[in-house]
Amino acid sequence: MRRLALLLALLVAAPAAAGTCREALVLALDVSGSVDATEYRQQLDGIAAALDDPAVRQAFLAMPDAPVDLAIFEWAGPGTRRLILPWTQVRDAPTLDRIGSALRAWLRRPSDPSTGLGTAMLEGAAMLAERPACWRKVLDISADGRSNAGPRPQDVRDAAALADVTVNGLVVADPSAAADGGRGSGEADLEGYFRAWVIRGPDAFVETAAGYAGYRVAMTRKLIRELQVLAIGRATVRSARRTR
Repeated sequence: MRRLALLLALLVAAPAAAGTCREALVLALDVSGSVDATEYRQQLDGIAAALDDPAVRQAFLAMPDAPVDLAIFEWAGPGTRRLILPWTQVRDAPTLDRIGSALRAWLRRPSDPSTGLGTAMLEGAAMLAERPACWRKVLDISADGRSNAGPRPQDVRDAAALADVTVNGLVVADPSAAADGGRGSGEADLEGYFRAWVIRGPDAFVETAAGYAGYRVAMTRKLIRELQVLAIGRATVRSARRTR
């Protein structure tokens, strides 16, 4: 039944069409061996819940004449890449509803237990190359650990394939590492790793989730931040032109 629900959701999803696109956004989700079944579910359901948030919806739909193209894939070791959502142009609230339904119906499959961050970055870049007309290209990578297989992030971050891509990170911290109310050393270390070797491009940033239980909150913050950058900038330009 859940597979049928997913199929139906994808069949009715609005395909990405040719035309003006203000941002091509790829969400790349870590499903390596450090992510258990509960955490996997928290990731997918967390994104679906974030897409229900009124502020996120407003950010997605802020410029109807220049929508966002969205795609989602999951990754693990260098041999694991699975497309969850093909390129979909987000023009209205029903499209966001369909994407949320597809995410909630998605089921996990066995994957390589290793963590291939560099490969995931190149996979995301290849997908974004399919959207040359978009004003901005953004790759969001979620992970709870460092790369330990395939090319390292620092070996690919300055590759030609990523030249016009902004890479943002969502670090999933171990909440027990900061149980005393302060920042755990593991959290700070992983954030530093992402800042040094993973994120790149204009306005790139790292968002941190307090474990996978905090994934929804972190994803909500991240989507609002990155989608509003261009919408607000363009709106400001248009306003300035009208006042001349």
